[in-house]
Amino acid sequence: MTAVPRPRHRPSRAVEAQEGVKELILQRGLVAGAPLPTESELMEELGVSRNSIREALKALQAVGIVDIRHGFGMFVGRMSLAGLVDELAFHSRITLQDGRNALANLIEIREILEIGLVQRLIDLGPDVDLTPVADVIARMEAEAVVDAVSPETDRLFHDLLYRPLDNAVVSQLLGAFWDVYHQLRDHLGAPDETPDDVVRRHRDIYTAVLAGDKAQAMAAVYAHFDGVRNRLARLRPPT
Repeated sequence: MTAVPRPRHRPSRAVEAQEGVKELILQRGLVAGAPLPTESELMEELGVSRNSIREALKALQAVGIVDIRHGFGMFVGRMSLAGLVDELAFHSRITLQDGRNALANLIEIREILEIGLVQRLIDLGPDVDLTPVADVIARMEAEAVVDAVSPETDRLFHDLLYRPLDNAVVSQLLGAFWDVYHQLRDHLGAPDETPDDVVRRHRDIYTAVLAGDKAQAMAAVYAHFDGVRNRLARLRPPT
C-alpha cells in the first residue's frame, strides 16, 4: 500500500516576511549599517501585514540581522555573537551544576582554534609587526606588580596577536569564548596561577611566534590553558 505523503505546513506570514527582508538586503547589496526601508515600505514591498512585518523584524533583530534604533530607523545589523554568548554561558552554567561541564568543551575548542591560529600567524613570516603585542605584555607586567593582570588586558593580548591574520570572524569567535568564560569565572573557584604565571605564559606564546617556532608556539598555547583546566578539574564530582 502506497503511503500518503504528509502535507507540508506553509510557513507563517511572519517567517515569510523574515525571508523577504533577508532577500531584499541581499538583492539590494546592502551592507552592515545601511538603512532599511520603513515598515510601511516593507509591507508594500513584501505584501504582508504590519503585524507580520513587526514580528519578522523582532526575530531578525534578535539574531543581529536587523538593528532597530528607535527614533532613527532600521538598519542592517552588524555581526554579533551576543546571543550565542548568552546561550552558551547559560547552558554551561547548568552543566557546571550536574558535573557534565560544557565549559570544558568550549575551552578545548578555543585551545584547538588558537593552536591553529599561531601556526597561521607564523606562516605569515618574520615581517609581521607584533609591536602592539609586546606593548600589551609590558602592560601585563606592570599590572602583575601592583595586583593582577586584568581581564581586559588578557583579552587584548589575544585580539592583537591574531589581528595580522585579518580575519574578523576570528576576533568575534575568540571574543565570544572569552565572554562566556568571563561570565562563569566566579563559579570556578580561585585561580591557581599567580600574576607572574599569567604574564609568563603569554610571553611564551609571543616569544615562540616571534621566533617562528611552531612546535614551541603550540606547546605555549597548550600551557596557557593549564590554569583554566585545573580550575575545571576541581569541579568534577569524585568517582
